[in-house]
Amino acid sequence: MRIFVSGSMAYDYIMVFPGRFRDHILPDRMHVLSVSFLVDSLQRRRGGTAANIAYNLALLGERPVVVGTVGDDFGEYRNWLDNVGVDCSAIKVISGEHTASCFINTDLQDNQISAFYPGAMAQAATVSLHEVGVTPADLVIIAPNDPKAMARYAAECTAAGIPYLYDPSMQLPRMDRTELEEGCKGAKVLAGNDYEFGLMAEKLGLSEPQLRRRTPITVMTRGEAGALITVAGQEYEIPPAKPAKVVDPTGAGDAFRAGFVMGMSKGLSWPVVGRLAALTAVYAIEHHGTQEHSYSIKEFVVRYNQNYGASSEIESLLPGARGKS
Repeated sequence: MRIFVSGSMAYDYIMVFPGRFRDHILPDRMHVLSVSFLVDSLQRRRGGTAANIAYNLALLGERPVVVGTVGDDFGEYRNWLDNVGVDCSAIKVISGEHTASCFINTDLQDNQISAFYPGAMAQAATVSLHEVGVTPADLVIIAPNDPKAMARYAAECTAAGIPYLYDPSMQLPRMDRTELEEGCKGAKVLAGNDYEFGLMAEKLGLSEPQLRRRTPITVMTRGEAGALITVAGQEYEIPPAKPAKVVDPTGAGDAFRAGFVMGMSKGLSWPVVGRLAALTAVYAIEHHGTQEHSYSIKEFVVRYNQNYGASSEIESLLPGARGKS
């Protein structure tokens, strides 16, 4: 089974303002707001839902295929993904455009002012899954992306009988009931956090338990409380893994999805799939940025055993033990 990951690819520009925004905003002048913040640091980091998920899949030994659109400035990012084992052959460059970019200014109280420029991502719907060779033997991840692209990929997968994981997450606020219904109806897996499941249930006029039983497989992350996997009505409570330190939760959800899909594609039992995903997420939490962590499969297996106890299923991931049950 090949894993195709559709979604955004973006540069995140992260700035820190050494003060408090509120000290420089006059409430009675909000209608004529004009303010500039002098920042004392700027970092550019690689991000985007598809690239984050693919990066984590590559760490786990997979070679995922990323599907999406980028700008002329993507060369360094492509080299990075190539070098870690991601297949970039289905990434389309939009000439004359920039790769999607997010500009985030954070003050000393962790308040943020952000601006997102979609750039080349706005043309993601020009890429068809059929054009890049997806078949019913593969698995597609539909992660947050340009809305038209998400709708196209869900429709193509449903019509062709291609299994897909549907993760609307950050695009949920702009979706109406019909759009969400269309995205969910053919999904093999529906993914989101507990807040997003509540929002999806409300939009669809369902209770949350009804929503979790509507799709063959649902996976709901719950932060420090772990996760809940529901398969054909049967529920599996997944305990969280223990981080060595909590540095930045950004990217943990993408890492979790990578671990989940990898475990599912290998046919591991659902409790092990969930625990594998939870541990994958922990590595992202321990670092600033979404693609700054790394590990070997051997290190991953050792840490899994430390968190959850020895598992022959996890041991089977080690090089040279692929056939082990």
